[in-house]
Amino acid sequence: MGKKIHLTTAQALIKFLNQQYINVDGKEFPFVEGIFTIFGHGNVLGIGQALEQDSGHLKIIQGKNEQGMAHAAIAFSKQKRRKKIYAVTSSIGPGSANLVTAAGTALANHIPVLFLPGDTFATRQPDPVLQQIEQTQSIAITTNDALKPVSRYWDRINRPEQLMSALIRAFEVLTNPETAGPVTICFPQDVEGEAFDYPEEFFVKRIHYVDRKQPVERELKKAEKIIKNSKKPVILVGGGAKYSECREELISISKQCNIPLVETQAGKSTVEWNFKNNLGGLGITGNFCANKVAKQADLIIGIGTRYTDFSTSSKTAFDFKKVKFLNINISRMQSYKLDGIQVVADARATLQELIPRLKDYKSEFGSRIQELKEEWKQERNRLRNIQFKRENFQPEIKDEFGQERLNEYADTLGTQLPQTNAVIAINDIISSDSNVITSAGSLPGDMQRLWNSTKPNTYHVEYGYSTMGYEIAGALGIKLAEPEKEVYSFVGDGSFLMLHSELVTSIQYHQKINILLFDNSGFGCINNLQMEHGSGSFFTEFRTADNKILNIDYAKIAEGYGAKIYRVNSIESLKEALKDAEKQKVSTLIDIKVLPKTMTDGYESWWNVGVAEVSAKESIQKAYQEKVEMRKKAKQY
Repeated sequence: MGKKIHLTTAQALIKFLNQQYINVDGKEFPFVEGIFTIFGHGNVLGIGQALEQDSGHLKIIQGKNEQGMAHAAIAFSKQKRRKKIYAVTSSIGPGSANLVTAAGTALANHIPVLFLPGDTFATRQPDPVLQQIEQTQSIAITTNDALKPVSRYWDRINRPEQLMSALIRAFEVLTNPETAGPVTICFPQDVEGEAFDYPEEFFVKRIHYVDRKQPVERELKKAEKIIKNSKKPVILVGGGAKYSECREELISISKQCNIPLVETQAGKSTVEWNFKNNLGGLGITGNFCANKVAKQADLIIGIGTRYTDFSTSSKTAFDFKKVKFLNINISRMQSYKLDGIQVVADARATLQELIPRLKDYKSEFGSRIQELKEEWKQERNRLRNIQFKRENFQPEIKDEFGQERLNEYADTLGTQLPQTNAVIAINDIISSDSNVITSAGSLPGDMQRLWNSTKPNTYHVEYGYSTMGYEIAGALGIKLAEPEKEVYSFVGDGSFLMLHSELVTSIQYHQKINILLFDNSGFGCINNLQMEHGSGSFFTEFRTADNKILNIDYAKIAEGYGAKIYRVNSIESLKEALKDAEKQKVSTLIDIKVLPKTMTDGYESWWNVGVAEVSAKESIQKAYQEKVEMRKKAKQY
């Protein structure tokens, strides 16, 4: 029998976390950076006591909202390309319920994060305890069961000895590129404090090796053949390409074979925009040069992509009469998408094998790639210089909003600034190695189309779940991941109101973030959606009970927290604010008043959304018929 160590379950947990290392491409480092925590009933006397006694190398950060700190942990892992994580611990009941949205965010985006929520008593003797729910069909159900469908792995530690097998399983999932996602380990508060004689070998240094899965010869031969038989292949760069770090290989194969690159939101900035063959974002939030080239393609080479509806324009982005798909993905499930030929392997390893096999191959695109890119540059310049006029102003979004209502917003918000102008101006001014982040509303569309990333891995958009409230918490996570760089959070007023609590955390821990708050007094993106499909503007603008537009001084809120603040309503004042914000040591917020309906619209793309089949309104009837016609062009599987 080996030596035993007498520890509480919580103490054993913390000791184990300190001994987890990861090895990627021969480089080894600790996997768990630290723990975000809000202590409360159910974790303060167990996990809290263990951390106070001996936290080891783990950094401890006090969050302000469970969802917010969890999103910061997710953004940290995403920015680190899944090589490091933060754990997140919460109290029972409402605290753990607040983790559900964040768990969904991590699951949709394949981001590893470790959730350690407190739980009710395993003994059930004091039931029902404070914050415990009761269900008639089972006394075993607690709030934490809500985390099951949004966790890649879920477990509950009802006895101290269960910790060992649970944690070993958890870290296999967390460090596996194919299964990476949220892991939830629930800790009943009595068990957290119970002691057990743990085997000493459970706490030895564990190295989790992430080896690149190599493609087999059969897969390579199929891939080589289908590419050589194609005339106009297009490479779709997904998030998996970024995590695989295959930038050099993508540039090499694109140059050698004259194959254009198009990007998903998660794949953007894997290869920088100034690479000549990079045509930018594909799909609903994409630009027209990427969407045009995709329509011409007879082969889509999907690299690390899930083919979401936004990337595929609800399966209408391609000419399915002629196009085929070659899917290179570490996930076998994802490789089957759109009935493609599957290469279940690491993206970098696969491209390294394919490049020499294609040395004599060239696409038939010729100069068309550069011609399309030049066309988009001219359109972007037009968007840079849009000017508001009191009469006959033509907004980018075409619906029945009307000039009179636009004038009302201009007067109330005190601005004539279009959103497109502001986004491009920011791109021009801030340092090219700054990190930018957004998540929901109209900004992801503007950012994917208009933002030119000239340095790799500087574009961080969460669009797998499109989580409102991710933007500011995520900025904190990015700053923790890359503290030497400035980070800019692009957030709409709707998302800011949803969640901005971790702005306080950034100030508390001297982790400077810059918040660019685009205020158009409403849920502008959804207002566009409803009006473009025949409905009126119905409860998506921010108006008072007597129909007055809300004009909120968001800068004053941030100033109260201790941030450096700026109020902006023109390009000139925006430039001045950005230059000064860069000099600050404390977090900043720039309150940018922009006109509604001045974000970019779709370019040759279509989104399949639910439209009422029955309506008394002619405009909705028309929208439904347009949907019926577009569905005929979409691939059905």
